[in-house]
Amino acid sequence: MAVIRANGVALYYEIRGAGPSVVLVHGSWGDADCWERVAPGLAEQCTVVTYDRRGHSRSEEVLTQGSVHEDAADLAGLIEGLGLAPAFVAGTLYGAMATLRLAAARPALLRGIAVHEPPAVALMAADPDLRPAADEAVARVAPVRALLERGETAAAAELYVDTITLGPGAWARLPAPMRHTYIRNAPTFLDELRDPDAYDLDLAALGGFGETALLTQSDDGDSMSGSVLDIIDLALPKAERHLYEDAGREPHVVRPAEYVRVTLPYALR
Repeated sequence: MAVIRANGVALYYEIRGAGPSVVLVHGSWGDADCWERVAPGLAEQCTVVTYDRRGHSRSEEVLTQGSVHEDAADLAGLIEGLGLAPAFVAGTLYGAMATLRLAAARPALLRGIAVHEPPAVALMAADPDLRPAADEAVARVAPVRALLERGETAAAAELYVDTITLGPGAWARLPAPMRHTYIRNAPTFLDELRDPDAYDLDLAALGGFGETALLTQSDDGDSMSGSVLDIIDLALPKAERHLYEDAGREPHVVRPAEYVRVTLPYALR
């Protein structure tokens, strides 16, 4: 098991392939295994690194309150520690938030990024026209948060999958190892909900990122994603867009061949 100490925490990682460096950043509840359907395809032409974010699965569990700033700093430490800079970084959901934070804070470490449906609810809340949708998104998560606050991690994981990500009855259809991963990593999601900066971005700082940024969403993904990406698009000097069809919140899982086909040209630039 490969582990690197980055930003003061031990991170599990996997590395495969050869060529330009690509780092894949998973979202909430999951771990590096979520990239298994796309990593081999990307590794045919790139050096691909996947890792478990702090507190997730095989990486070190930190008992203090986590933050998106730590996730971005961990990602920077991983890139520097493995000698990957400048790297192309692709992040999904909350992993996209860490990716965008790094692009704003340490642009020299990156040669490009791809982000899928970053849940930057705070950007919408700042716009009076979008505030109702932001409030609705927060309200959807509130029952999950209540369960997590009571320590009912299994129930919280099931509710999250069935009501927010995959739809009614999906939890029962998930393979047992995947259900275990959700339950194991549930406390990290509570950390995200408690972090006041987790779902916000410094758009002015992000405007200093001069490399290409691929912004993606799915036509059946999170309903607020289009508005969030519109705001981020305006901030970035070199933003490009892609829409996945029938790919939900995880195109790298549901449409792996398309994900590789769309992402690879950006990774090779």
